Amino acid sequence: MPASSTTLTHQPAASDSPAAAAAPAPGAAAAKPAPAPAPVRRAAGTRATSKVPAAENTLRILKLLASRRGPMAASNIATALGLPRSSVYHLLGVMEANGFVLHLHEEQRYGLGISAFELSSAYSRQEPLSRLGRPMLASLVDVIGESAHLAVLHGRDVLYIVEERAKNRPSLVTDVGVRLPSHLTASGRAILAALPKSQVRALYPNAAAFTARHETESPIMKYSALSSHLDQVRQRGYATEHGEVTPGFGSIAAAVTDHVGWPTAAVAVTFLEDKLPADQWPVLAARVQKVADELSVRIHGRPA
Repeated sequence: MPASSTTLTHQPAASDSPAAAAAPAPGAAAAKPAPAPAPVRRAAGTRATSKVPAAENTLRILKLLASRRGPMAASNIATALGLPRSSVYHLLGVMEANGFVLHLHEEQRYGLGISAFELSSAYSRQEPLSRLGRPMLASLVDVIGESAHLAVLHGRDVLYIVEERAKNRPSLVTDVGVRLPSHLTASGRAILAALPKSQVRALYPNAAAFTARHETESPIMKYSALSSHLDQVRQRGYATEHGEVTPGFGSIAAAVTDHVGWPTAAVAVTFLEDKLPADQWPVLAARVQKVADELSVRIHGRPA
């Protein structure tokens, strides 16, 4: 260890009294107090030492299993988290006894158990996205003067779970509880663009999966058009919609993502297109993206 990182202290000899040790010799300059030790800095990416390592490692295992597509062997869990195998087996045993993991004996792997599913269901029941998102959308509406909403993917549709209506703005079809085809909406396109392409293809396997709301057909009525549009969304970082839900209205949306980058929801604003010049769309999109990123952080996710 470098000398600068260690502070040495000297104790008085046994024959010295505390008073003698503290008092300077006559004529001698008073000793300067020793400088306080410099704060310890951790290298980037290192983990702080936990006061409850077993609890932290249990949660790390659950988060790892939740991020994978399938069950994992205990040895792979230990390697991925840098933990001793014996510790991982002990923790998995306790979690299995409490239903948080399931041991697949034939495969010698561990997956999430029913108790973990119950936690997920409780998360949905408590509506954290709505509770966290509503005040953030309200603040956004106060700043931009346009209506905003929060939507989640439900099958091939988006389901609107929050709407904040701007003052003196017309009512919209995107009320709470309304479902619309995701390929027609900015919210849906933002979410679809954050999904793996294979998942999008599974949602839209053929032409029958595409629908339009008006006589004027949407430009996205087949998979190749959708795929090309989603590539543009990924490139610029936000999605748009031009009158495909309600003629004359445009929308801008950005995805809210979880801790593994999976899209959880989308934040969107809707406005009369003739009231917002085209060169102002990126400015508004930056505000929408900021709110989406902040909501991602609030749910312990990571910004898109």
